[in-house]
Amino acid sequence: MYTQIFDPVAHSIGASAAFAALPLLTLFFLLGVLRFQARWAALAALVVSMGVAIFGYGMPAGQTGSGAIEGAAIGFFPIIWIGINAIWLFKLTQESGHADVLRRSLARVSADQRVQAVLIAFCFGALLEALAGGGAPVAICAVLLISIGVEPLKAATVCLIADTSPVAFGALGLPITVLAKITGLPVHEISVMVGRQTPLLSLFIPLILVFIVDGRRGLKEVWPLALVAGVVFAFAQFAGSMLLPVELVDIVAALICAGLSILFLRVWAPGVLRSDLATAASAVASSGGRQRLDAGHNGATVSLGATLALPMPGTDARVQHAANGRGSAPAKATPRSDSNAEILRALAPYAAVVLVVASTQIGFIAHALGAITSTFPWPGLHVVDPKGAAVSAVNAKFEWLLSAGSIVLIAGLLSVPILKLGAAVAARTYLKNLHELRWAVFTVCCVVGVAYVMNLSGQIVTLGIWAANAGPAFAPVSPILGWFATALTGSDTSANALFGMLQLTTAHHTGLSEILLTAANTSGGVVGKAISPQNLAVGAVAVGMIGREGVLFRRVFGWTVLMIAVLSVLVYLQSTPIFSWMVPQ
Repeated sequence: MYTQIFDPVAHSIGASAAFAALPLLTLFFLLGVLRFQARWAALAALVVSMGVAIFGYGMPAGQTGSGAIEGAAIGFFPIIWIGINAIWLFKLTQESGHADVLRRSLARVSADQRVQAVLIAFCFGALLEALAGGGAPVAICAVLLISIGVEPLKAATVCLIADTSPVAFGALGLPITVLAKITGLPVHEISVMVGRQTPLLSLFIPLILVFIVDGRRGLKEVWPLALVAGVVFAFAQFAGSMLLPVELVDIVAALICAGLSILFLRVWAPGVLRSDLATAASAVASSGGRQRLDAGHNGATVSLGATLALPMPGTDARVQHAANGRGSAPAKATPRSDSNAEILRALAPYAAVVLVVASTQIGFIAHALGAITSTFPWPGLHVVDPKGAAVSAVNAKFEWLLSAGSIVLIAGLLSVPILKLGAAVAARTYLKNLHELRWAVFTVCCVVGVAYVMNLSGQIVTLGIWAANAGPAFAPVSPILGWFATALTGSDTSANALFGMLQLTTAHHTGLSEILLTAANTSGGVVGKAISPQNLAVGAVAVGMIGREGVLFRRVFGWTVLMIAVLSVLVYLQSTPIFSWMVPQ
């Protein structure tokens, strides 16, 4: 039996906290200063955390190793399990060619790059984050934006900023469910609290995206669409956090946002776009050549010579014909048009996820899937707190079929015949996907192993008691911790695993709301996602800027500072009587 002690070094909380911080300092220093690859930094932090547990806290080596293995197991299932299956789901659409169908469908809505930044990076990116996370929205949406003419640097910057506010409810709500498991707090209450914090960011992110693409002129001309998208997503996320299962919040918000934004574009369009297209058509008709013109007045690049062969809304046949660089000769080819059946087939995998998630809310189905669940004391762990109560982490629970990753896997299996793929192709794609993600799996397992060792040995509680010395002033610092942790680990889920218990402990010792602080860790973490080394690397690879992650970092860092400042002020106000009514009781 190992009994936790929180002041093992000279019976001093301050000195013990200095030792307890060593694993985190190791991780942050190796990642942020020495620029180690994430997998080796995470492995080093795990080794240090085990050393501190054994030699600093007196935890038996066998139990320390067992705790690390439990953390690694949880890191794989359910945390990285969702990413593996969600990315496989998207790769199935690539194999079948339906990823291109989806791209063409989005591009037909508008030829304006600023509009596409909102539709692809914000709306579709939110849906990808809801289903996958793990950098998938940045990689996929950046490629889509480049394919319609957006500059690579702008495309990556836009996608990094867009992949923030949906992160808290991303990967089918995984950050929140893991936080609830770590802290023992109700999932629904955390969800409601996060839903009263992150939507504030959603209100402004579409405006930021438009500004990045086209500066002040873009804001002046496209602000109505950006405002509609921001308000709709924010309200849907806010309402969904109270009314929907955590797995569906972002999915529903993203779908509603995309649908209403597209409907809005049927009655409104940037006024300058039409005149610019007419000017471009006239210039091409007079020159008779195939060329690439930049509609500089609004930043929208029109690819001439039928580079994309996409129809441009708001132009008649003659203008479209001229913009394709065909002069006045009769059209000999028509832009490729996908049938409604193909478009529906391209959307089918995402609809399947929604339907499977919804079906799990039906009583008898949930009971049948939940029956295949393993709950047991983790072998080799016998840990109690100073009062003699067993620590919750010594018990493991694996919901084999009800986990978010398994739900996506089921949806993927249902999608294979819909996409007209064979079982062999699906299996080969899955194995290739596993191979490509092998180091991501290793990194996540190590990071969660660090969290479990620190929690079981008492290191996290020590840090929480020490941080509690700040008293009520800790409230605005709470989201900054989540921002910092996600920035360096690349995952809001990992940040919650690292600091969730610290936030809970601090709340107990300061009298602040435990729901408020733990939720603030998640909300702050969504901002850190934009500057995490993993996301920056994914963005750089996607747009062909390998080795220039520093350029992307400088482009997005200022925006994240602004967003985390806004969140810190909000959390502080929620800790006072001014906005305390927003905290679930």
